[in-house]
Amino acid sequence: MLSVLNVSQNYYIRGGSDRYYFSVAELLEARGHQVIPFTANHPKNQPTDWSAYFPDAVNFDSPTPADIIRFLYSRPAAEALQRLLSDHRPDIAHLHIYYGQLTSSILAPLRRAKIPVVQTLHEYKIVCPVYTLLSNGQICQACEGHNFWQVAARRCNQGSLARSVLSAAESYVSTLLGAVDKVDHFIAVSDFLRNKVIELGVPAHKVTTVHNFTDLSGISPCGEVGEYFLYFGRLERLKGIFTLLKAMQSVRTPLLIVGDGKARAEVEEYVQQHDLKHVRILGHQREQALTDLIRGAICTISPSEWYETFGLTLIESFAHGRPVIASRIGGMTEVVCDGTDGFLIEPGNVEALQDRLQWMADHRDQAVKMGQAGRRKVEMQFSAEAHYHRLMDVYSKVM
Repeated sequence: MLSVLNVSQNYYIRGGSDRYYFSVAELLEARGHQVIPFTANHPKNQPTDWSAYFPDAVNFDSPTPADIIRFLYSRPAAEALQRLLSDHRPDIAHLHIYYGQLTSSILAPLRRAKIPVVQTLHEYKIVCPVYTLLSNGQICQACEGHNFWQVAARRCNQGSLARSVLSAAESYVSTLLGAVDKVDHFIAVSDFLRNKVIELGVPAHKVTTVHNFTDLSGISPCGEVGEYFLYFGRLERLKGIFTLLKAMQSVRTPLLIVGDGKARAEVEEYVQQHDLKHVRILGHQREQALTDLIRGAICTISPSEWYETFGLTLIESFAHGRPVIASRIGGMTEVVCDGTDGFLIEPGNVEALQDRLQWMADHRDQAVKMGQAGRRKVEMQFSAEAHYHRLMDVYSKVM
């Protein structure tokens, strides 16, 4: 059995990539593999016996000059990993979103130790310094060919020249440190993501698609008619949350919004200003509470307006037998089959979203059947067992 070094920024769940980080660890451990976590120390971290090896986190809220330097190159992270590798010898390193806290400084110790490295791509960081292929709210590929200076020229990071210069500098530094060259193989969570990073400069032979998964053990699909619509995920403009709120002005079925994020205050203000009394903002919900909310929904909604790399919430909804209304963009088109297990709409199209929401509200029995089709799809395509075998195939490529 393998010993796998599992590397990420966080040892707590903040978003979908963090959920995957913990899920893949559970998947590997359940099949007898040793999983060694390596992340930054943080007060929100879950307890682990490995935390003594974790370097201190960079303070992004009130950064000092030292924090800015450590955003570009973290000597503490490199030294902490070297200490771990001196005490333990993993067979392979599996990286996730590691750069903000750990930086590409950790690649050299792995290379010196001759440990094979794979990385799951959860977003577009290796080809886009702001991770999203968005510039000021618009789809952008100006950095193609590692022309990261475009980020500063276009002020892609929150419209700030200083932030954008720092993002560009970080991408140049991480590329020089081997963010592409010192990773033996990349795992893309969708074909769309794979094709996009190849288009923008990553060698095709280094990227394999392995779709995300959800563990179905202990989950029985809900066959009851739902009572409300549900959005769960980050509250950010790129997620299409305001398109959804505009659509809800003419749809009277209740909407529950679960999650937190940069746009939460704006979302709350919009709901209040437009007197959307049938829209409730519940904030972050723990696992069982979220499960109950999904199972009580008519359908869930993912109206993203950026190149979603996959859409983990889609298969989580399907697992519980709930259909999805999603945008026809990015990797989500590889998950939802329009008219079979949900609907696909054009990103930002308020009228199309209104139409599909109203259809779901008026045809709740058919929505249940669509959710059942989604459950069957997860069982066949996105199960834990299928994911494990595909992951092992990638590991075998580099070992």
